[in-house]
Amino acid sequence: MWTVTDSPVGPLRLVEHHGALTHVEFAPHGPAADGRPRGTEDDQVPVLVEAAAQLAAYFAGDLKDFDLPLDPGGTPFQQRVWEALRGIGWGETATYGAVAVRLGMTPAASRAVGLANGRNPIPIVVPCHRVIGANGTLTGYAGGLERKQVLLDLETHALF
Repeated sequence: MWTVTDSPVGPLRLVEHHGALTHVEFAPHGPAADGRPRGTEDDQVPVLVEAAAQLAAYFAGDLKDFDLPLDPGGTPFQQRVWEALRGIGWGETATYGAVAVRLGMTPAASRAVGLANGRNPIPIVVPCHRVIGANGTLTGYAGGLERKQVLLDLETHALF
């Protein structure tokens, strides 16, 4: 099942399967590239209602940590990277190399971390936008660099 919620970065399609959030998708919403089921639109599914509420609170600056059942799929390595991303605090950033080090690897594994980061199916909730290049610049983001900047600005400006 899925629903769409409005946000400062455009409409977000929220997808669930078996009571867990599986995707947060930026517009334009296309067919499922990963082959996972999307089902039909249903605005009353409890996990989707809660996800929309938590996202609204996040965008209002009132929520810093999401508490939702998640099922992003992915390989064991991707799962490890995505879990490490959840350890990057609200309003903080980390480099791809730093995430690799958190996973017990050398900074040279930053490319593998970047690839896994780019395949994160639950952006914002799993904060892949908080990962930046080694030189402090914004680098690739599935939702586009403009959205990444908006998310980072939201978190850093809400700090003051």
